[in-house]
Amino acid sequence: MIIDTLANAEKYIGVHPLFAQAFQYIKSTDLATIEVGKYEIADGLKAIVSDKPGMTAEESEAKFECHNNNIDIQVCIRGTEHIGWKTRNECKDQKGEYNPEKDVLFYNDKPTMQFTLNDNQFVVFFPEDVHAPMIGEGNIKKMVVKVRK
Repeated sequence: MIIDTLANAEKYIGVHPLFAQAFQYIKSTDLATIEVGKYEIADGLKAIVSDKPGMTAEESEAKFECHNNNIDIQVCIRGTEHIGWKTRNECKDQKGEYNPEKDVLFYNDKPTMQFTLNDNQFVVFFPEDVHAPMIGEGNIKKMVVKVRK
């Protein structure tokens, strides 16, 4: 997992071959005015923009998730978002089977830590990062860039 501000995004472009293009898309997009929806960026890159009310920790943890085939770059555009996290190798209580169509696997485990993102901060979740996002009060506008690993 990586947590930082968009101002420092260039430090991470060498982490994955598609990160340069992903962060260029984020930085060249007017995040304040982008509409809610799904955006195809390039082969192996897509963005999902949401703007909705935050959830309680319990609601988010009910969908404590990770992905096998994608890395998430989650950008907080507006609001205060709390996110629960735990490394996948410490999760013991798998919830159902992996869904390959949605690239998602859920766990009944609880996060071992929680952190906060504010405007123009991002987190990168790799397949080993189980996360419970969108915890907060009021609306949270965010962009999730899915990077095929």
